[in-house]
Amino acid sequence: MTHAYAGTPPEYWVHDLSPFLIQFNESIGIRYYGLAYLLGFVAAGFLLFLYHRAGRSALTPPASIDLIFAIVVGVLLGGRFGYFLLYRMDTVLRDPLSLLRVWEGGMASHGGFVGVALALAWFARSRQLSLLHLGDLIASVAPVGLFFGRVANFINGELWGRVSTVPWAVIFPQSAAPGTHPLLIEPRHPSQLYAAVLEGLVLLAFAQWRFWKTECVQRTPGRLVGEFLIAYSVVRVISEIFREPDAALLFGLSRGSFYSLFLVAGGVVLITFSQRSQRKA
Repeated sequence: MTHAYAGTPPEYWVHDLSPFLIQFNESIGIRYYGLAYLLGFVAAGFLLFLYHRAGRSALTPPASIDLIFAIVVGVLLGGRFGYFLLYRMDTVLRDPLSLLRVWEGGMASHGGFVGVALALAWFARSRQLSLLHLGDLIASVAPVGLFFGRVANFINGELWGRVSTVPWAVIFPQSAAPGTHPLLIEPRHPSQLYAAVLEGLVLLAFAQWRFWKTECVQRTPGRLVGEFLIAYSVVRVISEIFREPDAALLFGLSRGSFYSLFLVAGGVVLITFSQRSQRKA
């Protein structure tokens, strides 16, 4: 389906994708968003298995499965609570039960990072494993989940970009106020796909190159996860240039950009700590 915008020559695709792969009723079914999480965790588990087989991971396959389960819990709880704390605090204060209505959507990647960090800390302590080593392993596989998640955001027609007239712009009907005439809905950047490429494919290529082609995981545990946090922040800020802010700005920055500053700080601390630990060794 195409749509002419404001009398200009290009015709823009109108987003009409269903969020359901299989739908049973109006709100229940198999959603692409849930499938994206499943694919991300399965792919991460597969990579962890390859790491162990290559002798680059201290995790056995059974332990990898347990770690993935812990990460699932951390991502879901951290992402969910983070969404409301960082973006929708007014909503949860007004309607606390909105936290439980997961079918209505609402996840925050920065909250997910916190949840993953807590899950890793618990797992490392319970299994007597190096937290920094586990962090490096998860940082090297996390972009897979980010990629699938951003593609699912596009399928859902959420987190759309800023208004644009580039030839590949997309009309997201949900971006307009209720009652807006279809001919007046403005096309926007498909910023979800930009993020899928930057946060997913670019970061995955970088992390896999660092993991397989260098000895940073073996020589300086914690460096790779520090580099990942900084690299994620950089590509996230680039993505935010094209994304319509989904909450009020903080100090003139979108919330995604502002919260990424804390990830940069954490990344610098981890890299510094890993270098000092190597010198002492």
